[in-house]
Amino acid sequence: MKNTLNIQNPANSVIADTGFWVAIGSANDPYHRLAIEVASNLAYDPVTTWPVITESCYLLLKKQGAAAAEAFLASLQSARIDIFHLDFAHLSVIRKLMLDYHDLPMDLADASLVILAEELGHGRILSTDQRDFRAYRWKNHQPFENLLLP
Repeated sequence: MKNTLNIQNPANSVIADTGFWVAIGSANDPYHRLAIEVASNLAYDPVTTWPVITESCYLLLKKQGAAAAEAFLASLQSARIDIFHLDFAHLSVIRKLMLDYHDLPMDLADASLVILAEELGHGRILSTDQRDFRAYRWKNHQPFENLLLP
């Protein structure tokens, strides 16, 4: 599989999951204050995937309206956010991950973050999804390290 990672310093990055973005963009989210605090003191550059961005836009639109989804996209454009691009070769890995974790179940966005962790060589993540990211493993055995909810 071709390495599609185009990040200046992968060791200085942190994976950002949908729950983190939604918490930042939703004042009534139970993790809103925590996500804002962690984001303002973050020592790492956030990196995410297009499936996470899509899922975040959908949830922000549903919970907060079109202005929240647009504000999220504007924040991505103005911040130091890297976006990992999946390619066709990742599809078989995504399918296998979704089958392996069918009992949770794993969705496309989460599978994309497992692939991202494998490409980065670490599992530092910002996520409100404690159950799934405690169960998921990158490189088949490496656990994620949730910096939002340790």
